[in-house]
Amino acid sequence: MCGIAGIVGARDDGWIDQATIKRMCQTILHRGPDDEGVYVKNGAGLGARRLSIIDLVGGYQPVFNEDRSAWVVFNGEIYNFSELRRELVTQGHRFSTNTDTEVIVHLYEESGADCVHKLRGMFAFAVFDERRRRLLLARDRLGKKPLHYALAEDRLLFGSEIKTILSVAPELAETCTEALLQYFYFGYIPDPLTAFSKIKKLPPGHLLEFERGEVRVRQYWNLPQYGTYAPANEEYCLDELKKKLEEAVKIRLVSDVPLGALLSGGTDSSTIVALMAHASSKPVKTFSIGFRQSDFDETPHARTVAERFATDHHELILEPDVVDTVETLGCSLEEPFGDSSILPTYMVSCLARKYVTVVLSGDGGDEVFAGYDRYRIHLCERSLKWLPRWTGRLYREYIYPRLPYGVPGRNFAYSVSLPWAERYLEAVSLAPLQRNCSLLSTEFVELGGGELGPLNTSRRHLRSAPAADPLSQVLYLDTKTYLPGDILTKVDRMSMAASLEVRVPMLDHIFLEWATSLIPKLKMNGRNQKYILARLARRLGVPASVLDRPKMGFALPLVYWIRHELREMTYSLLLEPRSLQRGYFNGNGVRQMLTDFMSGRAEDPLPVWRLLMFELWQRNFLERIPQRASTYNFDWIGQRMTMAS
Repeated sequence: MCGIAGIVGARDDGWIDQATIKRMCQTILHRGPDDEGVYVKNGAGLGARRLSIIDLVGGYQPVFNEDRSAWVVFNGEIYNFSELRRELVTQGHRFSTNTDTEVIVHLYEESGADCVHKLRGMFAFAVFDERRRRLLLARDRLGKKPLHYALAEDRLLFGSEIKTILSVAPELAETCTEALLQYFYFGYIPDPLTAFSKIKKLPPGHLLEFERGEVRVRQYWNLPQYGTYAPANEEYCLDELKKKLEEAVKIRLVSDVPLGALLSGGTDSSTIVALMAHASSKPVKTFSIGFRQSDFDETPHARTVAERFATDHHELILEPDVVDTVETLGCSLEEPFGDSSILPTYMVSCLARKYVTVVLSGDGGDEVFAGYDRYRIHLCERSLKWLPRWTGRLYREYIYPRLPYGVPGRNFAYSVSLPWAERYLEAVSLAPLQRNCSLLSTEFVELGGGELGPLNTSRRHLRSAPAADPLSQVLYLDTKTYLPGDILTKVDRMSMAASLEVRVPMLDHIFLEWATSLIPKLKMNGRNQKYILARLARRLGVPASVLDRPKMGFALPLVYWIRHELREMTYSLLLEPRSLQRGYFNGNGVRQMLTDFMSGRAEDPLPVWRLLMFELWQRNFLERIPQRASTYNFDWIGQRMTMAS
């Protein structure tokens, strides 16, 4: 596990020195505290920070092929590297290390960019081919590992984090209006956008080739057709599920350093711990985080699972200094990020890192097996199929605008009047709040693509989904957007901040392709969500008290915090002239939102949190970039709007 960075020029006469690549690597020291390696030659430079997992003694990067004509830097783990290595040796390749990294460079010699098809794991890597003067960047199929890039003049810059690029090219700190509007709507910035218009994310399942100054990005993998496989019976399906998930877990237990599991006490992580316990001859080390507020504390359930499978269990009850913690998080983010569970994710990663270097987690189970409540609510419980479509349009166009703000049922009726796809997209976005109180300024929204603009990408995913039924279509949508943009981003950033590697068996692409093919009723059967996975968990011995309770997620006492400890900070940051004058917010809308939430008329804290984290990002990251582009670089959006008009 590492962090990677580099610069490659279009020609071999460009000047790139070691100090520049080292400066990029120093920004991601937390991703690889054990070692640093740099390759610089003829206008090309690659760098890596290393967290030692495999081949502790010999696994230094960059790694090269036999004649040193191809070099690779790599972040991630390749779980089938042993079998690939044996295959490559029979083809005549000579290895100088025992790492999974070296497999990549020899596969590249054999297959070029298509080498990525043989890799099973999580990865972001860069291969520089000296002979062809070609750079290949690739990112794993689901987006577990990040990779960013920017084309500046005739040079391609890349890195695991945005700050690697900005450390040597601060002139690229030109904010992207479209991306920031996406953030406000969803709480994260979906690929390929970043907060900066000249820096992109390489999307999951894509690779990039840079040659002769030209950038070519193409997709090499996508999710297969949903709902094509109906097992003979449920018992047969359970046998298959156990065998396939068991194998995905086992290949992730290979490590030369201590290994454990994150245990929340939910179905997903409990199932992973059960399979680890069955596969291990020693007690599995498990780690849980809780809160003093009992409504948000899952540690009793995690403890029940730990006792059932005799794990070596460690837990921590958080009593954070909320104001200090929020300010610290604001300093750690290189683009705005609105998922409040970054706090417990970081804390449980810090706890685990005291004992192990690698953990397995249950992430991905909700997107694979339909675990989110919103699937049931918006596809079933709010579905009024008998209602003629014209009545819904009548309500939205003529009745809703004439009802006073705050009338009970006004927004609920709007939601149920929508077709199911639009209803679902509204549920996962800020669109209803923007429609109700114009939280964001008209100028900003127009520059970012309009009020419905942020939903267009999601609409395209729904239309192109390889699925016939609504449930499978939204599972595809969330796997392409929410999973990489929010869940996996959160896990990667917070675990890497603690120098911890997290492995995710339920997102093994071979297992996922099989699970995707299952018919929908095996995932959501009436009101029973994660239906077949929950049945497997029972078979493995996960206690019924854990499986039969309501889903909590990685929740925080956020409502209480914003109304108490964070109240003063929230009002101060969001209503200061300095914040409002940036041009993103409509001051009246922000005041209305805060009044509704602080008085209890509104219970959802996420819009408030989203704006709070945005303003902290503005102050703690954006304003501290040492040099800014002279044109269209706005944390003063009003200035840009004036120029645009």
